Amino acid sequence: MAGSTKDVMSERKQSGARKLAREAAIQIASGGSAGFVEICLMHPLDVVKTRFQVQRDTAPSQERYRSIADCFRRMVRSEGFLAIYKGILPPILAETPKRAVKFFTFEQYKKLFSFGASTPVPVTLSLAGLFAGFTEAVFVNPFEVVKVRLQTDREVVTRQPSTFSVARGIYREAGFGLRGLNLGLTSTLGRNGVFNMVYFGFYFSVKEHLPKSETEAANFAMRLGTGFIAGTGASVVNIPFDVAKSRIQGPQPGGPGTVKYKSCLQSIRLVYAEEGFLALYKGLLPKVLRLGPGGAVMLVVYEHMNEFLRSKFPA
Repeated sequence: MAGSTKDVMSERKQSGARKLAREAAIQIASGGSAGFVEICLMHPLDVVKTRFQVQRDTAPSQERYRSIADCFRRMVRSEGFLAIYKGILPPILAETPKRAVKFFTFEQYKKLFSFGASTPVPVTLSLAGLFAGFTEAVFVNPFEVVKVRLQTDREVVTRQPSTFSVARGIYREAGFGLRGLNLGLTSTLGRNGVFNMVYFGFYFSVKEHLPKSETEAANFAMRLGTGFIAGTGASVVNIPFDVAKSRIQGPQPGGPGTVKYKSCLQSIRLVYAEEGFLALYKGLLPKVLRLGPGGAVMLVVYEHMNEFLRSKFPA
């Protein structure tokens, strides 16, 4: 009898472990696929956004970008067509595990903050998004440091150092700490935490109240529209943190060794004091153009891939 009970308990543990592994694999594969598709489609706008954010009002007028189209045109003319994909390798290398971390941890935090409730409420979804963003930020920040360094380099693409040589150079100069590959970590925490709080909180709260249509195309369009609004709203709310991150991780004004932008809140205060409130929203249009549709694409790809994998690998 005792042996039979032990066998049942052992079988239940194994079944629970298999279930958890299946859930993790599906969420990781779905999140990774969503991230890969989004980054390949939207990266050029991320390059433009970063160029605008590191651009200072004190720069000579002939060196300043006047619009998104002007930025694209001048980059292609002076740096080559591939300049619009500068810095894409770090996010591609990071994107699959990053989005996997994002969606997997969101699901785990959602359970944690449900406090036993069967259906998550908007506060639960927002808290889960906030902490998923914090977790994602810790993972992705070293890749962001390398990406920004590459994106702000105005050298012709063929003469630009490789992603790995830039990463090695940063590591040799300053190591892995808060002055090296984890430079600007606090601003990345703020950026990703706030974005995901709004993004997940809005999307999954609204999605439950969307009317069900008889056609799959209409349901797809409604989810895509909701994702677009979620991505756009989250971008508007979190962009001051993004500007601070770009200033900290990008080229510093002044002579060698001068560090003007040191921390997240200090950078936000400094940009506001020197350049005004609107400077905290530099790069907003390319960011919204990227993360509005990008956010929609990512959520829809995630959900469709999730449904596909669950149908192919039933429990």
